[in-house]
Amino acid sequence: MLLLIAKQLWLNCSFIPQASTKGLFDSYRVRSGKYARPRDVDDEMEYDEKLAIFRQTRLNPFDRGEEEDVLHGSKTPPQREAKPELLSGTRTHSTDRTMDLGLAEDHFSRPMGSIVASDIEQLKVAIEECKKLILELPEHSERQKDTVVKLIHLRLKLQELKDPEEDEPNLRILLEHRFSKEKSKSVKQTCDKCSTIIWGLIQTWYTCTGCYYRCHSKCMNLITKPCVRSKVSHQSEYQLSICPEIGLDRQDYRCAECRTPISLRGVPAEARQCDYTGQYYCSTCHWNDTAMVPARVIHNWEFESRKVCRSSMRYLSLMISRPVLKLKEINPLLFNFVEELVEIRKLRQDILLMKPYFITCKEAMEARLLLQLQDRQHFVENDDMYSLQDLIDISSGRLSCSLTEIHTTFAKHIKLDCERCQAKGFVCELCKEGDILFPFDSHTSVCHDCSAVFHRDCYYDNSTTCPRCARMTDRKQDEEPA
Repeated sequence: MLLLIAKQLWLNCSFIPQASTKGLFDSYRVRSGKYARPRDVDDEMEYDEKLAIFRQTRLNPFDRGEEEDVLHGSKTPPQREAKPELLSGTRTHSTDRTMDLGLAEDHFSRPMGSIVASDIEQLKVAIEECKKLILELPEHSERQKDTVVKLIHLRLKLQELKDPEEDEPNLRILLEHRFSKEKSKSVKQTCDKCSTIIWGLIQTWYTCTGCYYRCHSKCMNLITKPCVRSKVSHQSEYQLSICPEIGLDRQDYRCAECRTPISLRGVPAEARQCDYTGQYYCSTCHWNDTAMVPARVIHNWEFESRKVCRSSMRYLSLMISRPVLKLKEINPLLFNFVEELVEIRKLRQDILLMKPYFITCKEAMEARLLLQLQDRQHFVENDDMYSLQDLIDISSGRLSCSLTEIHTTFAKHIKLDCERCQAKGFVCELCKEGDILFPFDSHTSVCHDCSAVFHRDCYYDNSTTCPRCARMTDRKQDEEPA
């Protein structure tokens, strides 16, 4: 009999909700006579309250922190509708899990401060709250890392509201600058206007294609410095006086560029001298950059880098490859003390003598031999103009090695590889002996009037005039009408 009752009870319970199973068992116990005393009404209410609290805390993970307060108190939490989507997935309540940089939003964690903000003011408040929270949390903890990631997202959102990229043009022209918007996000630069770091990930910035002046988009309208490239185009010459200082009193104790009050004592701002111009600048216009000063190179053959202001540094960097130094006029005695200059001058003179051979040679034009000097185009135009980079390379020995190699290649083409160029050689008309001579040979001399080539010993030993010049003079006389 008992087995049949248990079987029937089990079948009925399988179709009854779990919440109502309690009442079924209580009614069975009363009918069977096992419990003569009925359950108290207060016990029933306490059980229902605890069951409701249990269900509420499990359905709403944000209220788990309030579970103890409700259990120990007498208040019943307000009933909330359970969302089926919260029950369908696996719930995770750990606050020390690793975030994924915001690619997947954490729906089950309580936000730290006002993370979701709709305007700039709310974003600023949320950023400050995140900063304070980062300082309060233990270092290198997972919660601190998560908060730092949230701070980055807040900054990105704030920058989008303050400096939207879609409103910025790709090219802007200002004070002869041609500013191009940069797309690099990872390279850290410094703004030339406000002297602060440019965070390419969250800030829009521009670079001048002429003088490489960099600045924030917000600093564009504050720029007062014209493009240095225009100065190079209009005035391609150096200051050739060594640090021509005039004194702070002549500058009215102000920066020579932005007119900020300065002094050597650093109050109100530090005065920094530029070794190129000799003038004093503030820390915004003078970053203690170093560069080689042309005046010290030409007069002292000194290649030590000196501190220069920002504008001077850009000007020198743009001028370094321009051949504007005529050493024979500026400092002709320099050739007496620097042997490398004499060697370079002889190689350049030989290259100028080889140039007519290449211009008239088809093979040399096809091989483009003269393009080996495309970085120093002035070497095939004259032999007395130098750039500052030429003097630097002469001092280090690089120019002598490279120019000697090019000279050897040119001479090999003319004297060995090309028959047409060999046919343009000369025979010494004074001794009429020896091999074919070329004007760039080291043991030859060239007539300044007719460009005929002779052995050096024959040319200086001969007291008469050049035979070729004499023939040309006689021919002109014969052609003149009587």
